[in-house]
Amino acid sequence: MQYVIEQQAAPSLPVAGSEARFPVRRVYCIGRNYAAHAIEMGHDPDREPPFFFQKNPDNLDPSGVFPYPPKTSDVHHEIEMAVALKSGGIDIPIQSALDHVLGHAVALDMTRRDLQGEAKKLGRPWEIGKAFERSAPIGPLHPVAETGHLDQGRIALNVNGERRQDGDLNQMIWKVPEMIAYLSEYFELAAGDIILSGTPAGVGPVAVGDTLEGSIDGLGSFVVKVV
Repeated sequence: MQYVIEQQAAPSLPVAGSEARFPVRRVYCIGRNYAAHAIEMGHDPDREPPFFFQKNPDNLDPSGVFPYPPKTSDVHHEIEMAVALKSGGIDIPIQSALDHVLGHAVALDMTRRDLQGEAKKLGRPWEIGKAFERSAPIGPLHPVAETGHLDQGRIALNVNGERRQDGDLNQMIWKVPEMIAYLSEYFELAAGDIILSGTPAGVGPVAVGDTLEGSIDGLGSFVVKVV
């Protein structure tokens, strides 16, 4: 097929134990999905309907390097478990939602918190604070055939060797099957979609020179250098 401009390579992620890569279609991110994090952000952690925002597929970055972005002085880390889909659909039942999951990865939702805060005050979308270049460092995908479906286990982040975030996947307000089912009511999910499943309490700022090490039980750790 011919294009009027040069076609860019599709964003993709490495898969542990495989030479093949996972092509990324869309990235959905759930907000305030751990009660303690909802509280620290000034919100009621009661089980309200979930809400989602999106990052761009090429925001996912497995390089292990995070360039401090422009137009901000307050970039925060948010450790998350990424869920990769191998198939999708519309109105997916909760009971079969996990059948669509290929694997999981350790990821970070990096946030220009000052710009996100300004957008919130003005009732504007969050993309300027959430969907900037390389805003989602991510480790290799681990297939569920090897790890099983992860619904419990420690999720943690160290910054320069100091523990900043520490939680358990079982503390998610909305579990992975519920997120998949809910999203499929509003979007047609498909193979290649990624869901970032929320962050525990302890989010905070990073600075140039920091070393971030995120880990999730069953997925190992992923190290990111802020440059």
